[in-house]
Amino acid sequence: MKLPAWIAALLTALLPACDMVNLPEIKPGITTQAEVRSRMGEPGFIHRNDDGTVTWEYSRQPAGVHCYMIRFDRQEIVAALDQVLTPATYARVTPGLTQDEVRRLLGQPASRQTFSNLGESVWEWRIEGDFPTEESYFSVHFDLADGTVRKAGQRIQPRP
Repeated sequence: MKLPAWIAALLTALLPACDMVNLPEIKPGITTQAEVRSRMGEPGFIHRNDDGTVTWEYSRQPAGVHCYMIRFDRQEIVAALDQVLTPATYARVTPGLTQDEVRRLLGQPASRQTFSNLGESVWEWRIEGDFPTEESYFSVHFDLADGTVRKAGQRIQPRP
């Protein structure tokens, strides 16, 4: 069953309020996977880490400006909870990274566009801006031939 657009918009608007209630209750070293699932719902994506642990992705894209990565230890207890859409994480996006590596760093993008004439694909994340009259985005340009980062940077536009 598909939700009417106004209900979907309302639910999306309420997610940040739910995050404000739920995130402070998630404690590294204490909270279990079952408790996280109960509070946050199913993750949008599960990243399998090289050491056999997992990281759950809770992206608030395209309407929100946050993406939470919750890493669990081998006992399925929260090891870390990070909001990854930050300048420190953007700085880690460098030429040569693959699309999978960027997805691990920043989570699901708000949009993906392919520009065949330029030989690139551009992923964008809506991010926190400095002024309420602007919308800010972090953009990553990938080479279509090899799928690696060509360049990345911030884009700002006036709010409609």
